[in-house]
Amino acid sequence: MSEPALDKLRRLVAAEHGLCSFVCLDHGGGPHVSIVNAGVMDSPASGETSVACVVRADARKVRLLRSDPRAAVAFRHRWDWVAVHGTAQLIGLDDPVSSVADADIPELLRDVFRAAAGTHEDWDEYDRVMAAQRRLAVFVSLDHVTSNAGSITGGYPGRVG
Repeated sequence: MSEPALDKLRRLVAAEHGLCSFVCLDHGGGPHVSIVNAGVMDSPASGETSVACVVRADARKVRLLRSDPRAAVAFRHRWDWVAVHGTAQLIGLDDPVSSVADADIPELLRDVFRAAAGTHEDWDEYDRVMAAQRRLAVFVSLDHVTSNAGSITGGYPGRVG
């Protein structure tokens, strides 16, 4: 992804405090859409820049992503927008990866939350809630990025407007 495209993505994340649309596929192949707070950071599994969010382990999107990891995330501010299409990697106590120890999950969730413009007054309480809800991190690779300026990373052309 080009540096100008990554700058635009980060600018839109900051403009709306990470608020975005998250799309994955339901079991019938249709879109399952939800609103999440997400940010941009490197995935500890791949080392690649990704869009990341924290979700509840019992969220429908988690069950859907476990069966089909294709995802899209769209950020907007006013009439400016960017959409990321990629593969989701789940990382949590119920979705372990070799590059992240279970003991490192709380700090990873904090990092993702901060990347999504989150702040917290009591990180110990945050950690307790995340553990009680079995929260996990979702990292979506930047396989294809489009915006109202057109296709940013190749593939099919983006629509204007």
